[in-house]
Amino acid sequence: MRAVVQRVSSASVTVDGRVVGQIGFGMLVLLGVTHEDSETHAERIAEKLASLRFFSDDAGKMNLSCLDVGGEVLVISQFTLYGDCRKGRRPSYTDAAEPEKAERLYEYFIEKMKNLGLRVASGIFGAMMKVSLVNEGPVTLIVDV
Repeated sequence: MRAVVQRVSSASVTVDGRVVGQIGFGMLVLLGVTHEDSETHAERIAEKLASLRFFSDDAGKMNLSCLDVGGEVLVISQFTLYGDCRKGRRPSYTDAAEPEKAERLYEYFIEKMKNLGLRVASGIFGAMMKVSLVNEGPVTLIVDV
């Protein structure tokens, strides 16, 4: 699994002109699933992201996790994270998991994040989404497990 994680002041996702997920301060997670991923991968990345220390403490150091700061999480499925651009001019998505598997692991990841004590909002798997965010910092990380 691969995640692009951004520290945000706020974020929302809209489908067909309707807001389907919205958070305040916390993290936006763009989540990609590949063929080799399993529930174990989803659990590992959920635990990693929930405890990832990329929020600033009183001294301005990134020492606090989303759990520590009471942050919220917005999760968006993003198969394009496994786009391969090494050859030609059009990305290949052969490394992305098939939709059925990807959706199952995406939903499993969301449940794991909730079970860890986080307030989680999400987009709609497979939908054309418009994601808005205010990146705090900016802080953006790529996390693979």
